[in-house]
Amino acid sequence: MDILLRIANTIDKLTDRVGRWLAWLTLFMVLVGAFNAVARYLSRYVGVNLSSNSFLEMQWYAFSIVFLLGGVYALKNGAHVRVDVLYGRLGNNYKVWINLVGTVIFLIPFCIFMLWASWPDVVDSWEVLEVSSDPGGLPRYPIKTVVLLAFVLLLVQALAELIKLIAVVRGALPDDLVNQQTESEGL
Repeated sequence: MDILLRIANTIDKLTDRVGRWLAWLTLFMVLVGAFNAVARYLSRYVGVNLSSNSFLEMQWYAFSIVFLLGGVYALKNGAHVRVDVLYGRLGNNYKVWINLVGTVIFLIPFCIFMLWASWPDVVDSWEVLEVSSDPGGLPRYPIKTVVLLAFVLLLVQALAELIKLIAVVRGALPDDLVNQQTESEGL
């Protein structure tokens, strides 16, 4: 179990690095968005188009990456929204079992299905080196690849969460893991 917990810890560290990188990417996305808004406004007065489809798509790509990879970081930190009214009232033991069963029955199969379903589109996009149909648009195949990357990372993080939950059930970890996750639900 110690080896598996070390693997889960390594995965958690990777996810934390992704989260820090996403924070910087979010700042970049906001700056590009602000530039697009100001450039569009100024373009009316100077008579020259200061923005382009590349900048608009760059903002869209950054948002897509933040959204897709942010789910991995949210899973690791227990920041996903929980809509189950009963879950918050249950004891830690029940929460651990609900998370464990949910991970095995729903999350892991969903990640595998999404990898299977998105693989052909990504391969097709790479085969033709797909580019945006908008003039001056960006290549589409890299952003489509991020879909695969996101579900690979989500699957890996789900396995790390599963390892930790099994460790809690076996008594190798305290059930504070669940408390930390439910405390961050207000995010």
